[in-house]
Amino acid sequence: MKISTKGRYALRMLLELAMRKDDGFVSLKDIAEHQSISKKYLEQIVPLLSRGGLLKTNRGYQGGYMLAKSPDAYTVGEILRVTEGSLAPIPCLEQDKNECQRAGQCMSLYVWDGLYKAITDYVDSITLQDIIEHNAQIQGNDYCI
Repeated sequence: MKISTKGRYALRMLLELAMRKDDGFVSLKDIAEHQSISKKYLEQIVPLLSRGGLLKTNRGYQGGYMLAKSPDAYTVGEILRVTEGSLAPIPCLEQDKNECQRAGQCMSLYVWDGLYKAITDYVDSITLQDIIEHNAQIQGNDYCI
């Protein structure tokens, strides 16, 4: 499994909004400049995050984006699933019920299933707030995402 630029940039965008949660709606231009990400690329990510219920949007003069929930309510796993789809390391684990014809005799399935469980347990245990707090400890409250 490899996390794409889309997933990494979505996480950075949401971290930026989490750090600025008291600022109200933040323009995409500001997010792009602060994170050194192309505004055009962020425009491709926003619909995924909006459909996933992760962003509130506001159009017009005071328009922009803000988190739909508090930073401690977002897990990295949730963000990656919205942007990347399944986090399964192999296709046969992407569905709740394994439909692979070889599943019953696949000697290595437990390896991939264990890897999938380790990945999901890890990314589902980390929230945006956890990342912010971790960074604050390391940076002494000077944040850099």
